[in-house]
Amino acid sequence: MKYLLGSEFMSKVLIAGRIPEHALNILKDAGLDIDVFDDSQNLITKDELSKRVADKDFLITPLSTKVDSDVIDAAPNLKLIANYGAGFNNIDTDYAKSKGIPVTNTPKVSTTSTAEVTCALMISLAHRVVEGDQLMRTKGFTGWAPLFFLGHELSGKTLGIIGMGQIGQAVAKRMHAFDMKILYNQRHQLDSATEEKLGAKFATVDEIVKNADVITLHAPATPETHHLLGAEQFKEMKDSAMLINAARGPLIDEAALLTALQNGEIAGAGLDVYEAEPKVDDGFKALKNVILTPHIGNATVEARDAMAEIVAKNTVAMDKGDKPDYIVNGVEL
Repeated sequence: MKYLLGSEFMSKVLIAGRIPEHALNILKDAGLDIDVFDDSQNLITKDELSKRVADKDFLITPLSTKVDSDVIDAAPNLKLIANYGAGFNNIDTDYAKSKGIPVTNTPKVSTTSTAEVTCALMISLAHRVVEGDQLMRTKGFTGWAPLFFLGHELSGKTLGIIGMGQIGQAVAKRMHAFDMKILYNQRHQLDSATEEKLGAKFATVDEIVKNADVITLHAPATPETHHLLGAEQFKEMKDSAMLINAARGPLIDEAALLTALQNGEIAGAGLDVYEAEPKVDDGFKALKNVILTPHIGNATVEARDAMAEIVAKNTVAMDKGDKPDYIVNGVEL
């Protein structure tokens, strides 16, 4: 889909997937020539991406699309890669930097939505909400009984948060209101005032693994965090513990997690992201104590519109010679 406003000298933008109309309106108002990959069923292929970006000045891409050195080399005029997502491991940021091309992302605006989804997975898992819904849609139940379909209260339990950035803190704030005890880990300890406000105590990952009733992950995907939780950690966790991941799939060794769940080493899991996304191991689908959602952490109108505004405004800023926000690869402008 092309949005050409009348001048061959306009800067050209490729949007490598459908994003909210809000972004298109900002770009059109700025007088940019917009080319959108508008297939609602499929992701753009590498060949198609390389072909369509060849004459473009700017690339806006969803985080599901890989932008490697070949794609970057296919676009000699490229001045900006604006990633539609907080993560950016889909882009060869180092290679882009070597070409002087800044890469930007869309942080912060996903915080509320992702925190709410994390809490929803936690509450639904503890109270067996999804399992109960499936029961009622199939064989139903015979009526209330004292020992029927028991779950667990979260009040008084210990929540372990690995990654205490904005999203981790937003989860802590919400679950502190549920009277959960909060243990957390990240590279730098929070100041004492923030810890007190959140009811949070700094701990090692090992301490969290051994003591938490619920563990939720909010760390970035880096070589250091790859398979942060694996077979060794699952054996150390309480057999009543639950694991939530609405961050990045590779933080968990999924094969080890499946084995741990099948063997009763932990009680359940709520997963919104996956190691080989969008592929999900069929073994997880067969387990009643697992909730699976399709990467909906920031899938709200509010969050996605805010993300759209960031990528569009960053593109317009670059076109005007101004510095965009949220450069992640250290390019100096």
